[in-house]
Amino acid sequence: MASDQEQNGKRLIQLLEKPGNGNCADCGAADPEWVSYTLGVFVCHSCSGLHRNIAQISKVKSILLDPWSSSQVEFVDSVGNDAANAKYEQIVPAFFYRPTYKDCLLLREQWIRAKYERKEFMYVERQEPYSAGYREGFLWKRGRDNGQFLSRKFILTEREGVLKYFNKHDAREPKAIMKISTLNASFQPEKLCNPHGMQITYLKDNSTRNIFIYHEDGKEMVDWFNAIRAARFHYLQVAFPGASHSELLPKLTRSYIKEGFMEKTGPKHTEGFKKRWFTMDDRRLMYFKDPLDAYARGEVFIGSKENSYTVLPGLPGNTQGYRWQFGITIVTPDRKFLFACETEKDQKDWISAFQTVIDRPMLPQEYAGKLNTKSSFNSLISIAESDLSLPFVALSLQWRPILSTNHNRLSV
Repeated sequence: MASDQEQNGKRLIQLLEKPGNGNCADCGAADPEWVSYTLGVFVCHSCSGLHRNIAQISKVKSILLDPWSSSQVEFVDSVGNDAANAKYEQIVPAFFYRPTYKDCLLLREQWIRAKYERKEFMYVERQEPYSAGYREGFLWKRGRDNGQFLSRKFILTEREGVLKYFNKHDAREPKAIMKISTLNASFQPEKLCNPHGMQITYLKDNSTRNIFIYHEDGKEMVDWFNAIRAARFHYLQVAFPGASHSELLPKLTRSYIKEGFMEKTGPKHTEGFKKRWFTMDDRRLMYFKDPLDAYARGEVFIGSKENSYTVLPGLPGNTQGYRWQFGITIVTPDRKFLFACETEKDQKDWISAFQTVIDRPMLPQEYAGKLNTKSSFNSLISIAESDLSLPFVALSLQWRPILSTNHNRLSV
């Protein structure tokens, strides 16, 4: 006869079959093996560790490895993921970023704290730090030239439609003004070697400008991130009044498709290959001498296979001057771009990223952006690829809202 402990373990496993319990309650990862027996939710191994940070609220056990009492199992059965999320996620703002298991630790930790510890989605007044339409504070910003992080005052104002920062605490004029219409924010803990590191990009004189910031307080950084998303959301709602939330939300912020080092050569394919940091941002492949450069040295527009764009493993037979052995050739209607990767895995990952973009049909605004700038783009790309220490003008995609013929459709 099975013991109570065995029966309780089997019952927990059966509870995983109930709707909602088969994925982590917080990040959506499949097949959770841990349970918060004080909240009544099933969570993945990674999120169980984050629940331990709020031990006064959530106590976790392994479904398979830990002993379970009948009362604990009864409580978990009476709650479950769907009921718990209906309670703790009652009023999540549409713009608020819901992290997945693929996101950085900071986003997932602050999501869990916001849900269960601060109960931000049960009481709307607790959302003021990112919902008020105005936010100011001090963040550590990396200097463009010396690489030092210095405290800078930042102000985000939806009324003016800008994010701005000041070099001196008592300065009356901002050092930089970033329009919400071109703003993007993404967490970059590995790139900045800081768990709270964030990269902000915006257009400055038609060039993509990067700035890098952090704050010691993780909540502060995630509040800034969601305040930027809120500002972008409200801007797009005004710009595209007929667009649905499902159309707007993917446009608020975006993560890069892929980043990493490759070697590249110039347009004549006779120059020596140089190691550069590459960022794949939608259809824009940008390269930098250093991952934390303020401006890209050059960029390439990656179209679709319908427009004769292809990606091939390897390099043409007569190619010389490369050290890394795993080549990639991107064929465009105008020329071939040659790259080399350090490892076969890097090569496969980059080819997969390029192929994903090439397989995706181009949108009307992407055609417009490319056609409107093609001649200028072709004339400037050779200059940019010579690795002059000049910011490259981002002509292939201007990141500005463009309405298609159906004005109820969103295109950004």
